[in-house]
Amino acid sequence: MNSIYRFVNKPHLLTNIVSKKFSNNNVLRNRLLYNSQFITSIQKKNYTSAKVHTRVEEELHEKAHIDYDRVAIEWNPSIAKLYEDALKFEDGSAISSTGALVTASGIKTGRSPKDKRIVEEPSSSDDIWWGPVNTKLPENVFLINRERAVDYLNTRKRIYVLDGFAGWDPKYRIKVRVVSARAYHALFMRNMLIRPTAQELQTYGSPDFTIFNAGGFPANRYTTGMTSTTSVALNFHTNEMVILGTEYAGEMKKGVFTVMHYIMPVKHNVLSLHSSANEGEGGDVSVFFGLSGTGKTTLSADPKRYLIGDDEHCWSDDGIFNIEGGCYAKCIGLSPEKEPEIYNAIRFGSVLENVVYDRHTREVNYDDSTLTENTRCAYPIEYIPNAKLPCISSGHPKNIVLLTCDAYGVLPPVSKLSPSQAMYHFISGYTAKIAGTEEGVTEPEATFSACFGQPFLVLHPARYAKMLAEKMQQHSADAWLINTGWIGGAYGIGQRIKLKYTRAILDAIHSGELTKAEYESYDVFNLNVPKSCTGVPSEILNPSRTWKSEDGFKNTRNSLADSFIKNFKNYEDQATSEILSAGPIIS
Repeated sequence: MNSIYRFVNKPHLLTNIVSKKFSNNNVLRNRLLYNSQFITSIQKKNYTSAKVHTRVEEELHEKAHIDYDRVAIEWNPSIAKLYEDALKFEDGSAISSTGALVTASGIKTGRSPKDKRIVEEPSSSDDIWWGPVNTKLPENVFLINRERAVDYLNTRKRIYVLDGFAGWDPKYRIKVRVVSARAYHALFMRNMLIRPTAQELQTYGSPDFTIFNAGGFPANRYTTGMTSTTSVALNFHTNEMVILGTEYAGEMKKGVFTVMHYIMPVKHNVLSLHSSANEGEGGDVSVFFGLSGTGKTTLSADPKRYLIGDDEHCWSDDGIFNIEGGCYAKCIGLSPEKEPEIYNAIRFGSVLENVVYDRHTREVNYDDSTLTENTRCAYPIEYIPNAKLPCISSGHPKNIVLLTCDAYGVLPPVSKLSPSQAMYHFISGYTAKIAGTEEGVTEPEATFSACFGQPFLVLHPARYAKMLAEKMQQHSADAWLINTGWIGGAYGIGQRIKLKYTRAILDAIHSGELTKAEYESYDVFNLNVPKSCTGVPSEILNPSRTWKSEDGFKNTRNSLADSFIKNFKNYEDQATSEILSAGPIIS
C-alpha cells in the first residue's frame, strides 16, 4: 500500500508512467489506470489514513530506503527543538550556565583517522594520494556499511535531516545534507555548515553530498577492509559519507572538509586550505596555518581585525572564502581574559562537547581535562562580534602565517620565510605534542602533518603546495613562521611564549613593521630572525640566547633539524630543488 500512497498527491505521475510503459498492453494499462483513478478518488475524499510525505522524505525513501512511515523525520529543526530533544533523549546532555548545550560524544572524544577510508572508483582514483592517509575501500564494502547505517537509522523513532551549504562563495558552494540519529549532531552541523535562508531552503533541491551518521551503531569488524568497529567512509562516486562506531561530531565536519579538499582543486582549480583567516580595515587578508593547539583559532579572533573563519578556507581567483558557517574551538584552559571573543560565544545555540561542569551551578570548568584534553565548542560564526558576514573577501592574502607550537624551545618566535622556505615548512607541517595531551606522551614529541592538515588531504601534498606557491607569487604575499611554543628550554624547563608577545608580533606583521625590520640569520634552520619587534623583548627573538646550556641548545636544535630532514624524505620525489635546499642543514 505504501507504494500507492507515494502517488496520493501526484496521481498524474502514475497516469503518465502507466500510459508510456504499457502502451502496447491495453488490458494491463486500463487496469493500472483504474488504480490511478482510485488514488485520485482517495485524494478527493481526503482519505485520512494516507500519510502525505514531504519532498525530503520521499527523496530519502527513494535514495536510501529510509522508512518514512515508521521514522519521524525532523527536517532542519529549530535550535530550541534540538535542545529539547537532546535533553529528553540523549544521556549526558545539559544546559550550561551561559545557555550552551552540554553534550557527550561517548567513548570516542576525538577523530579516528586510522578508520577513515575512501572508495576506490574510476572517477577519482587517479587523483587520490593513496597511502597512509587515504586507504582504499571497495565500493561493495561501502554499500554494505551504508546499508548497515540505514538499517540502524530505520530503528530510531526519530532522525534529523539538516540541509546546509559548504563554501560562502555561491560560485563554488556545495549543498550538504546530514542525516543523523542524535539532536546533538544536528545542532553541531547546524553551526558548522552555512545556514540557508528560508528562501534558499525552498529552492534547495537535492543535495550534492550526503552524510549518513549512524555513529551509535558499530561497523562489523569482520567485514572486508574493517580494522575496528569504527568506520568513516567517503565515496566520491555516490557523493556520500557513512559513519559507524563513533559519535564524535568532528568526523562530520572534517568529512565535509575532505570533500572540499578534493572537489575544489580537481574540479575548480581552487586551492583548499586548512587555515583560519582574517581581514584588516584596509582589506588586507592574513591566512593562518596551524595544527591543533598552535593558536590558529585564538590568533585569528583578533578584535582589531574581521574574522573570515577559524579553520577551513578556499583561495580562488576572486579572493578568500570560508567553507564553514561556524567555529570549532578548543576549550581547555579557556578564559575570558585570554580569549574573550571565544569565551563570550559560548551561549544559547552553541554546543559544548565533553566538558566538566558543576551539577548545581552548571558552570563549566574549562581547566578540567578529566574527560578529555580535547574539549571543544561549536558555535555560529556570527557569535564572534567582529565576524565578516558573509565570510568572504575579495582581497587576496597579503600575509601567510605558519604556526607551530615547538615544545623543544628551538624555533624562533617569528621568522620571515623565503618562498621556497614557505613551501618547505608548509609541506612539513611541524608542531610538537606535549606531555598530557595524549595517552602515553610523557616527553615532547615532534609531529609532522603535511600542509598542516594531512588527515584531510585527498591529493598529494605537493599539489596543494604548488598551488599555494603560485598564489603567493601572483599576489606578492609574505610568509612567516611563528612559534607559539617554548623558549629558554624545552617543555618542562623553559617557558611558553606569552600570548601577548605573539599578538604583538602579528601586529608588527600587519602594520608592515617586520617587513622593514633588520634581520639576522639563525643557524642550521637558516631562518631570518628580526633583531627587534615592538612589544616583544629582543632577547627572546633568537632562541640561542635564551638557553642556559649552550650544549643543551645545540644538541636539541640538531635533533629537531634531523627530524625535519627525515620527515621530508617522504616528499622528496615531488619537491623541487629549491624546496629541498630550503630545509635545515646540519654541518
